[in-house]
Amino acid sequence: MAERKGRVEGKMAFITGGAQGLGKAAALMLAKEGAKVTVADINAKGAAAAADEINALYPGKAFAVSLDVTREDEWKAALAEADKAMGGINVLFNNAGIGGGTTVEDTDFETFKRVQAVDVDSVFLGCKYAIPYMVPHAPGSIINTSSIAGLIAGHNMAAYNAAKAGVWLLSKSVALHCAKRGYRIRSNSIHPTFIDTPILDGMARGMSREELTRKLAKQVPLGIIGEPDDIAYAVLYLASDESKFMTGAELKLDGGISAM
Repeated sequence: MAERKGRVEGKMAFITGGAQGLGKAAALMLAKEGAKVTVADINAKGAAAAADEINALYPGKAFAVSLDVTREDEWKAALAEADKAMGGINVLFNNAGIGGGTTVEDTDFETFKRVQAVDVDSVFLGCKYAIPYMVPHAPGSIINTSSIAGLIAGHNMAAYNAAKAGVWLLSKSVALHCAKRGYRIRSNSIHPTFIDTPILDGMARGMSREELTRKLAKQVPLGIIGEPDDIAYAVLYLASDESKFMTGAELKLDGGISAM
């Protein structure tokens, strides 16, 4: 009986924000399903630890690079390093992001600019500089982490809403650009709601993690918050050739919030 091939066998993925949370979960999932992965993070030690963890399970599949996603020069260096290590790049998962700010009146301009830089400027830089590496190894897939907050606004999320909405439409522009050029590279965005990752720690504000989880779950029609693998499976689908006819689209992973 022939050995089962992974769903992304032979793919070479570059993942930002890969030291923890959604990025790490996606890196593990893609490696499990046959891809080589480069874990990129501003936390270089965390990226190296994540790559070591993946290699302990799937030897030779993971590499680590240091990357501040707001720095154009670091993008150029990190992609060149990843291309050399993996023998190419054909999947880009622009996942790094931060929250910050409150209402439009209460958010200072520096915070607003910082959120835009990390959440949307990074996606622009990643797409701009990764596409030339991806073209020779097509078919390829760009997956950009937006948020349900990129589609539905909140009164106290001015900076985050603006950034994640920017990721949403930038993903579509990139999709149309690649299609028009005949690159055979797709571009889609994913839109999670609350997921059980370390980012929730910054939302606790005196509550225990359990109390916060219960509070957030009440806002979700399914009555639960998501787990990292809920997003990783979506990334796996979009990275694979199973989604070869899907581009310029948004995948909502929100437990039904956007249906209300």
